[in-house]
Amino acid sequence: MKAAVYRKTGPASEVLAVEEIAVPDPGPGEVRVRVTRSAINPTDWKTRAGMTGRDPDDFQIPHQDGAGVIDAVGPDVTDRETGQHVWLLLAAFGNRFGTAAEYCVLPAERAVPLPDGASDDLGACLGVPAVTAAHCLRADPDALDGGTVLVAGGAGAVGHYAIELAKHAGARVITTVSSEEKAELARAAGADLVVNYRENGAIERVRGYAERVDRIVEVALGANLDLDLAVSGAGTEIAVYANEPNDPVLPVRRFMATNATLRFVLLYGIRPADLAADVAWVRGAVGAGALTPLPMSPYRLDDVVAAQEAVENGAVGKVVLVP
Repeated sequence: MKAAVYRKTGPASEVLAVEEIAVPDPGPGEVRVRVTRSAINPTDWKTRAGMTGRDPDDFQIPHQDGAGVIDAVGPDVTDRETGQHVWLLLAAFGNRFGTAAEYCVLPAERAVPLPDGASDDLGACLGVPAVTAAHCLRADPDALDGGTVLVAGGAGAVGHYAIELAKHAGARVITTVSSEEKAELARAAGADLVVNYRENGAIERVRGYAERVDRIVEVALGANLDLDLAVSGAGTEIAVYANEPNDPVLPVRRFMATNATLRFVLLYGIRPADLAADVAWVRGAVGAGALTPLPMSPYRLDDVVAAQEAVENGAVGKVVLVP
């Protein structure tokens, strides 16, 4: 099969190449998927660049997310079958066979069935972004019903699914963006109020809609602290899912005065039971037709270097490889 491979970390143009390698067989508890879409997240290029760990043992096929069709099932797998359309997540986590290939092998629970009528484009967009959004919202739609959620960066992949999941749960959603183009994306996802945080009076606009919010899904804690604290109160939970170049200084007394809770989210370290609950919520929302794909930028597998560089340079929407 053709696969994008790197054997050491570094710049995409220096370490990534498309090669012919043997098609892997699924082991116990695994499935093999014929990949139709390989989606790229920021963590994919950061790992390839060497920002999150060491060089791979022998080789690594990148990319955590994607979509495809199960074409082989390993021993001890009873809840997946050949021919199923699936969406993939965390394919390259602890596994050298990521989705940037014609086939990948991964644990069966990371290949989640897509319902009839759901597109491969949608399936490819889910994975890490949608499951991260679910975890930021605690995979608890009942607790969100009638509440108010603030989503920072509503045009981003996690922000998009945080808006849609919160709306599906019955919450009002406020989101912040940096341009009118991104505002249109956030409105299309269903946000009730979209505020350009670069404009004067952004905090006042948010407080005019809701003096206190129940949940904040935060992409840039340091940059957004003033807004977050302005709409926080007893019971507000701020879930931070992205890092920043510099660690923010926390105003501890202001946090204490609000009685808000601050927590941090990284899918690669959460408990298996929590991950399963997050996936179940996303899967149910997909089945209900509540989630939509991001704007797509498709590349051929042979153009993996350009595709990763596009994500590294801040591409809006979802960059995917089509093997």
